Amino acid sequence: MKLGFVSAILPELTLDEVLAFAAEAGYSSVEVMCWPPGRADRRYAGVTHLDATDLGPDAIAGVRELTTRHGVTISGLGFYPNPLTADLEEAGRAVAHLHRLIDASADLGIGVVNSFVGRDPALSIEANWPRFVETWRPLVEHAEARGVRIGIENCPMLFTADEWPGGKNLATTPAIWRKMFEAIPSPSFGLNYDPSHFVWQQVDYIAPLAEFRDRIFHVHAKDARVDRRALDDHGVLSYPKLWHTPKLPGLGDVRWGAFLGALADTGYDGHVAVEVEDRAFEGSLARRKESLVVSRRHLIQFLGG
Repeated sequence: MKLGFVSAILPELTLDEVLAFAAEAGYSSVEVMCWPPGRADRRYAGVTHLDATDLGPDAIAGVRELTTRHGVTISGLGFYPNPLTADLEEAGRAVAHLHRLIDASADLGIGVVNSFVGRDPALSIEANWPRFVETWRPLVEHAEARGVRIGIENCPMLFTADEWPGGKNLATTPAIWRKMFEAIPSPSFGLNYDPSHFVWQQVDYIAPLAEFRDRIFHVHAKDARVDRRALDDHGVLSYPKLWHTPKLPGLGDVRWGAFLGALADTGYDGHVAVEVEDRAFEGSLARRKESLVVSRRHLIQFLGG
């Protein structure tokens, strides 16, 4: 397995600077954020280290030169919108940009795009389903035609009032994954697996690895800490942010040795990307860089590079 990080935590750096830091800190890869240029609508969103809206032959050659010079691989192109939002104009923009990222990933020889499937949080899973299939079947067909795999992250996006009560991402549990892959069985449609989201959903984050071994295209290394006293106070039907906190790997409740050992048992030999959302390390660029150094120090004991 190859250890990398998600570039969203370094929004003020250029792609050149992100890759240079990755090499300096001992990372093998970076998941590069590719939001359309513009305003961010939430934390860690709106980061554009690679602009897929302006990716001609010269830009492609430039990206390849950077990765070669720094000796750092791009593990995937990341864009995490809500393609199933009730705002059809917003949804259309998200789908159009996903099409662009699929093409960019193919043109750059990366072969992976990571995202959310989205959800209208006001509707049930069943009520969202026809639109999910209508939206994602053509996207996956396009990805398969271009030789690109789409990794869907399992974050429920269920933290704020506008995400309540259903969250903004359908693909959150093994039961939904089974239904999702039955509806769209393409080998180009899979997972960007993040164990931290199962911690606060109170789902076993190791057991699904064996069942979905052929669908795991990319992995996020983020941790989460559940405050049991706060959970006892508020209950599982409250906003999860009242009783859970994202943390650096090793500072939360994920047992990384057991998780990565089970992941290795599945035959996975891809990228594991540290995703920093730990507020304790967000005070400055120096602290955010330090968070990546600390995360690597903990995880590298279980990985080869």
